[in-house]
Amino acid sequence: MLKQQIESLMTDLSKVIPNDLEETKSEIESNIRASLIASFSKLDLVTREEFDIQSELLKRSRAKLEQLEQQISELEEKL
Repeated sequence: MLKQQIESLMTDLSKVIPNDLEETKSEIESNIRASLIASFSKLDLVTREEFDIQSELLKRSRAKLEQLEQQISELEEKL
């Protein structure tokens, strides 16, 4: 996923590099790609799939918590 994003960004960046720098274009792209990979690897990023899974778990946990709070309220009223 991250690799696709970097490649997409590289495609956009290569369009911006002037044609008269064609000789060094591949070297520039290689250096930028390496810099991006190094920078992103230092960040504490998660994939969208991981985020969605954790969001769903949190949603279920909140629902369970609300259910338990309701049960506690009902038991307290009985006492």
